[in-house]
Amino acid sequence: MAYDEGLAERIRGALDGENGITEKKMFGGVAFLRRGKMFVGIVKNDLMVRVGPDAYADALKKPFARPMDFTGKPMAGYVFVAHKGTTEDDALEDWVSRGLKFVSTLPAETAKSGRRR
Repeated sequence: MAYDEGLAERIRGALDGENGITEKKMFGGVAFLRRGKMFVGIVKNDLMVRVGPDAYADALKKPFARPMDFTGKPMAGYVFVAHKGTTEDDALEDWVSRGLKFVSTLPAETAKSGRRR
């Protein structure tokens, strides 16, 4: 199992009724996107949440949250939430909501134009 598929199903349930949500395989796991912007994902058993730079410090104060770090340098605005922090539906829904709230402030992805010569 590359990532927690049960957690993915629970995220899908939390997103029931939300428009414009897509999924994409990323980081050896799965990411959930709105308008082309990732807001939550799963890496192994951890939830990855994009909270944004303004909410980052507050998110790190929450139980089971830690900086998201793939390369030895934490990515500001992103946190990992350990599996224990997502076992309760209310907690998972709160994290999903935090991610959705942040990406709703961002412009939608646009198709990138080809390189002109």
